[in-house]
Amino acid sequence: MGDRRTPLLRVVLASLIGTTIEWYDFFLYGTAAALIFNRLFFPSFDPLTGTLLAFATYAVGFVARPIGGIVFGHFGDRIGRKKLLMVSLVLMGAASSAIGLLPTYATAGTVAPVALVTLRLIQGFAVGGEWGGAVLLIAEYSPREQRGFWASWPQFGVPAGNLLAAGSLAIMNATLSEEEFLHWGWRIPFIASAILVIVGWWVRQSVADSPLFRRIASSQRHSFPLMEVLRRHWRSVAIGVGIKMGSTTAFYAITAFAITWLTEVHGQPRSLALGALLAGSVVQGLSIPLFAALSDQVGRRPVFLGSGLVYALFMFAFFPLLSSGERSWVYIAIMAGLALDGALYGPQAAFLAELFPTSIRYSGACLAYQVASVIGGSIMPIIAIALYKHFGSSTPISIYVATTLLVVAVTAYVSRETRGIGFTAD
Repeated sequence: MGDRRTPLLRVVLASLIGTTIEWYDFFLYGTAAALIFNRLFFPSFDPLTGTLLAFATYAVGFVARPIGGIVFGHFGDRIGRKKLLMVSLVLMGAASSAIGLLPTYATAGTVAPVALVTLRLIQGFAVGGEWGGAVLLIAEYSPREQRGFWASWPQFGVPAGNLLAAGSLAIMNATLSEEEFLHWGWRIPFIASAILVIVGWWVRQSVADSPLFRRIASSQRHSFPLMEVLRRHWRSVAIGVGIKMGSTTAFYAITAFAITWLTEVHGQPRSLALGALLAGSVVQGLSIPLFAALSDQVGRRPVFLGSGLVYALFMFAFFPLLSSGERSWVYIAIMAGLALDGALYGPQAAFLAELFPTSIRYSGACLAYQVASVIGGSIMPIIAIALYKHFGSSTPISIYVATTLLVVAVTAYVSRETRGIGFTAD
């Protein structure tokens, strides 16, 4: 088999465009769940309870992510990274476009939320396999001395996708009346994802699969790579979950739940929440490659340890800043929070790839990443709303999020350093 290589920058571009599109679709749902789905699909409840139900459908997408990670990981370790990346891109785009065409509760009754849940499951399944393929393709192309920096670029797709999602809804919200926005304006960003998928497909098809993967003989590829992960590398999975879980919890506190906190609890306009999220996504996008590059210099563990501790302390200031109602403090809170999230998120791509050998890397990295996402992200808005409804205070929410960030710091302390580890084809 040939060893055709694609220039690293083209691999980075293909992975980044794809992850941006997939996370755009995934976050578009989360933003819409916080702003409008409570009224369109669960209108017979009070606003906060309707939002809780909308976030329950939001959580379904996370539940599907480990399943997607397992399925895509299995075939990614068996037949290659690139083929699975193409499949995940199409699945996500089709599900998101279909959400934009759904009838609401007023038109279809209970069929509407059931269809919404089904499409959210498909979204979660697709994004469960996307991350692993995009990250591993770059990690296996990158020089070991700069692996943290280069592998972080698919991570950049998260704030880029969030920026597109919040931005598209912000434009619709600013240019349309309330009635127009709720009737048809929210649909346009979902339907537009079909166009983005065509662009992503065109870019990705020109990229060759990882030469490192292609050097593995068919006889060396495990029939069931997941079983090999669970049998011989379960400690690496546990380490990966510990490193990933806290940043996921905090991220969705700052993005999905903060929008609800501002609009439903404190009655702030949607424009303030979306504007702050846009600014925060820009800052996060800058911090991801910066701290990933830092991890190439000082190691992954010190970056995780320091960022986790600072982030945990910051969560006790986050909600009071939002509650002030002052525009500048709201912007500062979300921008600072997402900058800290980028500090944790950036080095995670290389770190998770370095925990597993090439023959099972897709399965192992996806399993750790997606299990952490379910534990950390899926139930975060639900728990936060329930805590606030019970205690009437943001302090229990801060304690909850800070605890998960301390888990990151402790995991970093007890784990081994992976910076500079060489990848081999066996």
